[in-house]
Amino acid sequence: MSFALITQSSRSDDKQAARAAVADALSDSEVTRIIVEPRVSERFAPTIAEENDTFLDAVVAALMAAERLDVEVAYVSPEPTAATRRYRLPHGPQARQLAETGTATPVPLIRDDAATVVFGSARHLGANGEKLHGECYVDNERLFDGDVRSVLIEPTLEAPGLRAQVERWLLPGKWIHGRAVQTGGTNIVVEREGVVNERVLKRSTFYRHVADLLLVRP
Repeated sequence: MSFALITQSSRSDDKQAARAAVADALSDSEVTRIIVEPRVSERFAPTIAEENDTFLDAVVAALMAAERLDVEVAYVSPEPTAATRRYRLPHGPQARQLAETGTATPVPLIRDDAATVVFGSARHLGANGEKLHGECYVDNERLFDGDVRSVLIEPTLEAPGLRAQVERWLLPGKWIHGRAVQTGGTNIVVEREGVVNERVLKRSTFYRHVADLLLVRP
């Protein structure tokens, strides 16, 4: 097995840098595993966990766009994140050891209709802090119709691949599991890994990609 290390050298959401790093790694035909390491050696402040997951998202999205999901992926986050908890991954030195010696297994890969990958969580929100007005379905099951605070979307380790719930201030709605979550409405904005894109949409979908990710796990 031959692996390539991709470390963060720019913004965690720099898609162009991620694509260039993946292309460089894949230029070696012997590479069968990519190790994703968000840590930046010049960074003095503690790493923000959501930024770690955003960097992983960008690298895997570039791998997906290159149609090279036959390449294994290992995640070496310096601290616990939503993704490490969701996929039951270690962090720090244990993560690096696993990355170099562990075995990859297929896991559902969750993306949206903008070709953005999510490993931590995503939300459908209403623009400008208003309630989200519209309707949402998980596969064929309706999650809501009307006005809600937000919809929380999370990948799952097992099939069918994701789950979603209506978020409320007191009692959140029940989780509904499926392959796809589609929200339609008048004022949708999308949050990915804690970062909101202010562009207002009428429709947004998160769904399981046609190919799984080969993720190195304990």
